[in-house]
Amino acid sequence: MFTALAAAMLSLGAYSTAANAADLANCTVCHSNITKAHAGAAHKDVACTSCHTGLDEHLKKPSARPTVNMDPANCGACHQPQYTSLYKDEGRPARQSKKAAGGPAPDPFFDRALGAHGFTKEHDLPRAHTWMAIDQFIVDRAFGGRFEPKDGWLYTTLEGGKSYKVWDVLKDNYPDNNTQKAHKPGTAAAGNGVCWSCKSADLMLDWAYMGDKVEGATFNRGSNPVDVVRKVNHALNCNFCHDPHTAQPRIIRDALIDAVTRDNKDVPNVWKSVAAHPTKVDVKDFGMRGFTRKVGYLERPDANLMCAQCHVEYVCNPGFNGKTGEKVGFDNRWTNLFPFVNADQIEEYYDKVPFRDFKHNVTGASLIKMQHPDAETFFGSVHDKVGATCQTCHMPKVKDEKTGKMYTLHWATSPRHYMKETCLTCHKDKTEKQMNLAIDAMKGHFEGKVREAESRMNDMFDAFDLAIAAGVDQKTLDEARKLHASAHVNWEYWTAANGAYFHNPELATRSLAKSAKAASDAAALLRKAVAAKAQAKK
Repeated sequence: MFTALAAAMLSLGAYSTAANAADLANCTVCHSNITKAHAGAAHKDVACTSCHTGLDEHLKKPSARPTVNMDPANCGACHQPQYTSLYKDEGRPARQSKKAAGGPAPDPFFDRALGAHGFTKEHDLPRAHTWMAIDQFIVDRAFGGRFEPKDGWLYTTLEGGKSYKVWDVLKDNYPDNNTQKAHKPGTAAAGNGVCWSCKSADLMLDWAYMGDKVEGATFNRGSNPVDVVRKVNHALNCNFCHDPHTAQPRIIRDALIDAVTRDNKDVPNVWKSVAAHPTKVDVKDFGMRGFTRKVGYLERPDANLMCAQCHVEYVCNPGFNGKTGEKVGFDNRWTNLFPFVNADQIEEYYDKVPFRDFKHNVTGASLIKMQHPDAETFFGSVHDKVGATCQTCHMPKVKDEKTGKMYTLHWATSPRHYMKETCLTCHKDKTEKQMNLAIDAMKGHFEGKVREAESRMNDMFDAFDLAIAAGVDQKTLDEARKLHASAHVNWEYWTAANGAYFHNPELATRSLAKSAKAASDAAALLRKAVAAKAQAKK
């Protein structure tokens, strides 16, 4: 007897016949761990054939792997409100630079601070989950202009509300080769085999835990990035957070699983030492293909961890050991790493795990390139302590206009769009206008502190120019470089983070003050050395 879920899939041609549904018995022989859980779960009436094809051949020959449908539209057949809201567009134009005068990291300071790092090629504001794979593949710093929209700039007229297959929108200008290089002026080729894992789950079955290079895994951390992304076709699959067999809440991002399960004795771990309400994670190995592949099941739905699969500071590229100077290549797990610490802990972490991304082209300081430490910034905040999660503010419960039923909005947008369902559920004595005024005030104060740190750093860069020109000794320069590294990480942490002024303003104020002081101390040290050198010549 069909359930409503099964009937919906049948009407869309996604559900198999009852006879095919019974194929589950054959699957049990090898996949008992999955089929047992499936039998008593929310998806118990969804047949294996709704997401897998090629099963007949697989039953005859186990090595002939079935095809797994990773298209979020498949889930959307039954979960329509969640699907359409997940891919709703913010309406922000494509390719808006963070480095613009009114952006969070304006030039000329940003380029000066990044010291010729690849992010200076193109550093854009995020748009929406709908475009996260498409936008990454065509950004100037990733694949050197290899990939472009088939319809040119008209790709920006595509509307949200559905997922787009990457290769329906983009084309490969060089299909006859897989050379990763800058194909056009003003571009870079910094994309690598780890980058895809935050954008798509398409290749999760062909990727060993942590991207290790092992027999049986098609791709690894060091795989040719062009080969990797040519196989990626969907952005932010539903199975990042929801197990397709059971609908259980889960995490699949290997570096996050590694971070939340690591021993806290050696290095800091914000999940164990700072987060107010850490959820238990039950990690299981599903390496059916001859290699380890882990999935972390959550004791309850927890958007803080689900969102932390991408919204974190991470390392996904080669660099060097800040203590020894040795190169760190993709053979090292540091190239797929979540520090999972906040700004108070970030320097301690990178002292113990001395990975460094690049050396500044003027000062010579060994620096970290920060990403977007959103989840770990939130932990320990006022809202975290009272039990709010990412979902509370970004994915509220709303009423479906068609059915009148409540569902979890998956738009993951600013709470400003849903003040009644977010802020005002707790701040009942306030109005939308009042809450917006409070948020604007927080943002204005935060941006002032960022600009202040940048001003102190500009003075530090000027002092470095003078000191190097004056021939100041290496010992003094090295002391100043350490201060530069501290100033840098406590500044860029906040230009890389999203919504930091709201997520944890107290942490931001502390960290940015640390940046400003370190930069001032470096400038004072260098100017004193320049003055002493000039005095010695008299």
